Amino acid sequence: MSKPNKILPELTLSVQYGVAEARLPRWRLRRWVQRAVQAAHADGLVQFDRVQLGIRVVAASEGRALNTSYRQKDYATNVLTFEYGVQPDGTASGDIVLCLPVLIREAREQHKKMLDHAAHLTMHGTLHALGYDHIKAREAKHMESLETSMLAELGITDPYILP
Repeated sequence: MSKPNKILPELTLSVQYGVAEARLPRWRLRRWVQRAVQAAHADGLVQFDRVQLGIRVVAASEGRALNTSYRQKDYATNVLTFEYGVQPDGTASGDIVLCLPVLIREAREQHKKMLDHAAHLTMHGTLHALGYDHIKAREAKHMESLETSMLAELGITDPYILP
């Protein structure tokens, strides 16, 4: 695997809808994922040449069941990411679950546009799938900095500053 360079990593993205949402078509999700992949690749914290991701948009019942099964948390969370690491061939892979009702509720409660919040959660989940985390303060600051920069390029205000 080589160091990050200007050649963009190949992205394979699968999108599934457990619940329909016309505002989240595949092309829009792909755009957000691609932006996060580009930022992570340029950042160089995790070395990868290719990315294979799956996104599933789910209802609260499926989100809750997955969060209970995998995190032992009995509630639906906004985004749940499964990181599978980087294979020896340089392929990073993971799955991202977006819980639509939680995403919509949070956007309303936080006075954010639904699509702005969806973009943030999709990029946040993508960074997690690529090996980023926010458990330690330094990691959180780095990850949040990448997110706010990516979102600003799309004209979306800093999601960590609530009105």
